[in-house]
Amino acid sequence: MIALTAAEIADITNGRLAAEPGLTPASVVTDSREATAGSLYVAKPGESADGHDFVGAAFDRGAVLALVEREVADAAGAMYPAVVVEDAVLAMGALAAESVRRIRAHRAAAGAAFTVIGITGSAGKTTTKDLLAGIFAASDAGGATVAPQGSYNGEVGVPLTVFKADFGTRYLVIEMGATGIGHIRYLADMVRPEIGVVLGVGSAHAGEFGGIDNIAVAKGELVEALPAEGTAVLNLDDARVAAMAARTRARVLGYTSRPADIGQDNGSQPDVAPSDVVRAEGIELNAEGHPEFELYLPGDSAPQGTAEQEPAQQGTTGQGITRYHVSAKLIGAHHIANLLAAAAAAHAAGIPGAQIAASLSAQTAASRWRMERTERPDGVTVINDAYNANPESMRAALRTLAELGRGRRTWAVLGAMLELGPDSIREHMTVGTQVVRLNISRLVVVGREARSLYVSAVNEGSWGDECVFAETADEAYDLLQAELQPGDLVLFKSSNGIGLRHLGDRIALPPQAPKTSPERPAEGPAATATEGRAQL
Repeated sequence: MIALTAAEIADITNGRLAAEPGLTPASVVTDSREATAGSLYVAKPGESADGHDFVGAAFDRGAVLALVEREVADAAGAMYPAVVVEDAVLAMGALAAESVRRIRAHRAAAGAAFTVIGITGSAGKTTTKDLLAGIFAASDAGGATVAPQGSYNGEVGVPLTVFKADFGTRYLVIEMGATGIGHIRYLADMVRPEIGVVLGVGSAHAGEFGGIDNIAVAKGELVEALPAEGTAVLNLDDARVAAMAARTRARVLGYTSRPADIGQDNGSQPDVAPSDVVRAEGIELNAEGHPEFELYLPGDSAPQGTAEQEPAQQGTTGQGITRYHVSAKLIGAHHIANLLAAAAAAHAAGIPGAQIAASLSAQTAASRWRMERTERPDGVTVINDAYNANPESMRAALRTLAELGRGRRTWAVLGAMLELGPDSIREHMTVGTQVVRLNISRLVVVGREARSLYVSAVNEGSWGDECVFAETADEAYDLLQAELQPGDLVLFKSSNGIGLRHLGDRIALPPQAPKTSPERPAEGPAATATEGRAQL
């Protein structure tokens, strides 16, 4: 965090100063339990609690200043040092915007580069963010890389990420989520990215947005915010994303898994020259389900012996296109799009192709519950992909289960996909049909919100013990503990709010282990916390 005095904080947020003007916090927290010596505690209203009730707890842990919407007194009646604002969350955004402005100005004055990269999309944001941060961290560009913890991608999470940056930061990677039109514009105005990455437009949260077309409008706000000298990194395999090329003044760098000879013949793609396209060819999944492919980067110069140079294709600007082999450690073909997005963004940021390919080939999943694989001592394999779910990611996970499970008994333990609006029943029924058609051995559907998925599978021909409905996660746990056998492969997938990731954690433990999740439980009402739920 850059140094900001209490007086500066009050000025930036249009707040009222009720503290020593020169008081300078060293960090920012929104959870009183995370406060340490020198923290600024933001007392924001939460979904289940009011942060003002925990101001005292934050100061007990070392906080020196609070950002509040009303003053709070200690047991003796003395007011805690504070900056009083009208809206604590908007005040966080103002502080974050000023922090980015000062870092950019400071580094420019010193002749040092500073690049902000924004990433949005209906799925894959966190994985792409992790991959890109890994590439930057392993590069020799100089300076630190700051990226979100977990899925901090909203109006609270983005400022918290910014507050981790300081004058030594070279790359600031920002994940951007939204639950409505205008949200991404707000975040983009806050951090002013030079590079914007749009991964895809899916049907998750379509109910909240009022339809998938509105999701496309919201996602495109990122590329609309880019400067003319910036770069919009667009998924050319998604028609709605590809169309965003017309909404930006920035250079467009596309990425695709379609071969070069057919990529421009697809009517869904804009007129993007091969010299502005990153692509994957020769895609395969190895025996462990890890993607391998040839990565083609436009205009890249490769050190001798590290890549193969192919002649510039017709229609290019005359620059060569360089090929690298990538052998990824992530699980599932659906990660190819995330790998390509990270490669394209890193390429736009000037990272050499050899470093990009080497990093993509070395990285494992950095965030939990994203195709997280556990091999139990008894031979059962658990894949926990239950951080979140939408129809597209559910189908991708099931295809991966079928591919990895050849010659094994496969289990799909599925919960509901939330916030699909009026399409919810139809989308769940489509998934149930797909499970049967992929010949998944056993289906366990958990929770009434997903019952239409179970009904669809039964109607498609999954009978007897092939398809089971469990009212609760505990019922599913008892069934799995009783029936899983060595060699079985079991997938867990649901929306975050359903919580099947915790069931997956329990099953990943050895069979004799107690029924507890290794994830630290929430501490009661201290959900003054950071982000409430994952955003699209």
